[in-house]
Amino acid sequence: MLLKVITLKAIVAGDVSLVFRRWKRPGVKTGTRLRTAVGELLVESVDAIEFDAISVAEAANAGWSLPDLREELSRREGTVYRIAVSYAGPDARDALREKTDLSDTESADLRKRLQRMDKNGAWTQAALLAIRERSATRAPDLAEEAGVEVKLFKRRIRRLKELGLTRSLKVGYELSPRGEVVLDTLY
Repeated sequence: MLLKVITLKAIVAGDVSLVFRRWKRPGVKTGTRLRTAVGELLVESVDAIEFDAISVAEAANAGWSLPDLREELSRREGTVYRIAVSYAGPDARDALREKTDLSDTESADLRKRLQRMDKNGAWTQAALLAIRERSATRAPDLAEEAGVEVKLFKRRIRRLKELGLTRSLKVGYELSPRGEVVLDTLY
């Protein structure tokens, strides 16, 4: 579920607690944690509702006037969903990326995870090296150099990002401090 930065900031500030979407089927589930540009959001509930059931107060809790929200929702087809959201805190990967003092247990766990990721063909070390050597390079360029499709390359980098090894830039990626340590010590 994509949200505008202005809406994200309003959720963090506590000014917005509802989001309305029109979908053929729900795009999120209750309990989901969404990673966003401002941190993590918690999806507290997802309810299908009637278009005319939206109240003035609910529209305001979503950061809209009722007429403007109805106009926005009228542009799409599908069921109207009322999604309750709250700020869940900073992205846990932010702290993980900065953690460079790996215990023996953490190193062993990371080594095993990276080996599992490489089980159908080694790529993790090459991807980390490419990002180190060509920081801020467009993903299509890195994918071409690696000889893989862009979608697969991006999916792989997201897996490394989950481990706190990389971070996304406006264009391309860079290694995190943790990624630097892992590249220098685990391979």
